[in-house]
Amino acid sequence: MKKTFVTLLTLAFTATNAYSAFAAGPAGFARGLTSGSAVSYISEKGTIIPPFAQVLFCAQNPAECRDNNGLSVIALTDREMQQLKDVNNTVNRTMIGRNDSRNELNGDVWKVNVRSGDCEDFALTKRSRLMAMGWSSRALRIATAYTPSGEGHAVLVVRTDKGDLVLDNRKSSIKNWRDTDLRWDKIQSDTDPYVWYRL
Repeated sequence: MKKTFVTLLTLAFTATNAYSAFAAGPAGFARGLTSGSAVSYISEKGTIIPPFAQVLFCAQNPAECRDNNGLSVIALTDREMQQLKDVNNTVNRTMIGRNDSRNELNGDVWKVNVRSGDCEDFALTKRSRLMAMGWSSRALRIATAYTPSGEGHAVLVVRTDKGDLVLDNRKSSIKNWRDTDLRWDKIQSDTDPYVWYRL
């Protein structure tokens, strides 16, 4: 495992396409979208180098990156949907949106359960809170994308029997991944946080 981590760390650090700061905040551009009724899941393509900041995050927070061997797809009852809404709204309301300092790791440091942070910190905090409530880590994945203005962004994607749902710090509504205004980039594996896929 240590050798794998060192190899991934080296690849992520040297890769020219390593993902830099994702900072779309609550004031980011969002247009009105309609919700589709068909169940829809994100389709992963080939593997890709993980974001360097994510590799460091997992090294510093191994409990947050551990597979808890739960279900990959959550049956979305009214109770689960209410939990998603509560976590999304609470984190969006209580965390202060703030970009990372450019002096810290090229302006991209991933943190969890903090009072302020940028989009990936919101996503990681939502994931952590849902896992503390008993949700499966396999159904809670971080994904990176671009907003309509071209700004890098990160969100939490929750795989349910109703499709892949997106918890975004820019808005309180939870939408199917196809119904967002995002242009998708890559997503974390459901079983191994060091494996990421192109979208």
